[in-house]
Amino acid sequence: MFLKIRELSKNVTIYGLGDVVVSIVNFLLLSVYVTYFSAEAYGVIGVLGAMEVVAKIVFRFGLDGSFMRFFYECKDDDSRRRLASTIFFFLLALNGIVVGALLAAAPRLAESFLGSRAYTAPLRWMLLNTFAIGFTFIPFHVLRIERRIVTFSLMTLARAVLTVLVRLVLVVQLHMGITGLYLADVIVTIAIMASLVRWFAPLIRSMFSATVLREALAFGLPRLPHAAAQQVIAIGDKFILAMYATLETLGIYSMAVSFGLTQKLFLSAFESAWAPFYYATIREPDATQVFRAVTTYGIAVLALLTAGLSAVGRYAAEAMTHGRMLAPDDARWNDVETVITWTAIGVFLQGVYLLTSIGLNITKRTQYYPVATITAAATNIVLNFLLIPRYGIVGAAWANGAAYAVQAALGYSFSQRFYPIPYEWGRIGRACLAAGIAYVTARLLPDIGLAVDPRSTLAAVPNFLVRGVTVVAVFAGLLGATGFFHADELKRLRSLRRGRGKAVAVGRSPDSTEMAGEIVAADLGGPE
Repeated sequence: MFLKIRELSKNVTIYGLGDVVVSIVNFLLLSVYVTYFSAEAYGVIGVLGAMEVVAKIVFRFGLDGSFMRFFYECKDDDSRRRLASTIFFFLLALNGIVVGALLAAAPRLAESFLGSRAYTAPLRWMLLNTFAIGFTFIPFHVLRIERRIVTFSLMTLARAVLTVLVRLVLVVQLHMGITGLYLADVIVTIAIMASLVRWFAPLIRSMFSATVLREALAFGLPRLPHAAAQQVIAIGDKFILAMYATLETLGIYSMAVSFGLTQKLFLSAFESAWAPFYYATIREPDATQVFRAVTTYGIAVLALLTAGLSAVGRYAAEAMTHGRMLAPDDARWNDVETVITWTAIGVFLQGVYLLTSIGLNITKRTQYYPVATITAAATNIVLNFLLIPRYGIVGAAWANGAAYAVQAALGYSFSQRFYPIPYEWGRIGRACLAAGIAYVTARLLPDIGLAVDPRSTLAAVPNFLVRGVTVVAVFAGLLGATGFFHADELKRLRSLRRGRGKAVAVGRSPDSTEMAGEIVAADLGGPE
């Protein structure tokens, strides 16, 4: 079991390296973007980003999940090609019609959702990019399945770095504004698709199977309302907030959410390794014990990240925006701090959901996913309408956290019904309690002032470092004092670290092709 966990940890680390570099670069670029975009422009970008995420989900019809699930069941190269080709041609035909209609209606859509037809061009570039990028999940998923994690991470890193560079040229040098952001995405997508041809082309043939399509849609379509509902939770607050607040307020909220989503760089890296891992591990006799251990440590890591980000989020935001988004003494920083904290809690709950709902995928009971997420999305919408008029962006953040709590609870309940896993809730509770105490301890520390310009990045650095170190020290100390770590686990982990345990490859399909896959990012300057 420990060798499997070690293998998963190694994969998460490699997947995460590219995300970490990209996230750091995007994080640092936030200070550049706030120079070229006003708070109102950030509001427009936030709405466009929300529309982009919805379009990405709809354009895939849940078939990205179907492709990975059924790829493991393909017995030979022909069946894999039939699966890939069927999905490819179905999406090409249907999405081609849809995107054509949306491009024609773009001026009216821009006026309705963005407030002006002046934003028609960036809307059209976004739609074209979403259509094109919708096919890259096929090669990227195979990279994950084949455990070609280095190639996957390098491709992901290359795409993100190119996006940053091209955006800087178009926005900073050519002053193309919001249009430059989305034109950059199209240029980079074309380049990445060209580089994927050598992996993608061998999978596509003049083949189409109605039977394969029916099976893929039966598995994937329930994931469409599921994914759509997830995005309602993630982005619905922006649309509702726009009804009650100015675009400047929406921009401030979007900036705070970007910081609160920082810990998603860990969650996205974990998710990339997690699905191939558990699909393969279900064949093992100790599968439920492996899943239980991974969940315990996964939630512990997420709890630490949530506490740390909540403690330092405001200071990071102050440092990276240099006070341009808000004056250093603006009272609205208190709301920004609360939004960062509750956004981080939402990501934590997404992680709990990701870890504890796997039984629905394993047993192919995907029809229960939309039940959980639609209920959570409805909770989110109702709470947003109730809380935003009175509490503004803080109310939106509360609604976000509550919705993810509902989703996690229902996902766990449904999964346990079909694939019971004896989770270690006592240890998980100790980890969460330790994280809470660590956060409170760090927040009670007095502010450290420096004799520098309050708009300077250096002004926030001491508070950031002291609170971050405090959270880690208190959290680790409490876990050790409460007996969170079991003696046999520590012994096995030490032996693995010294290399006495021989790593074994898990999750590799016995009949594999050498192909490739994709990670979607939506927010400007934030890991999504």
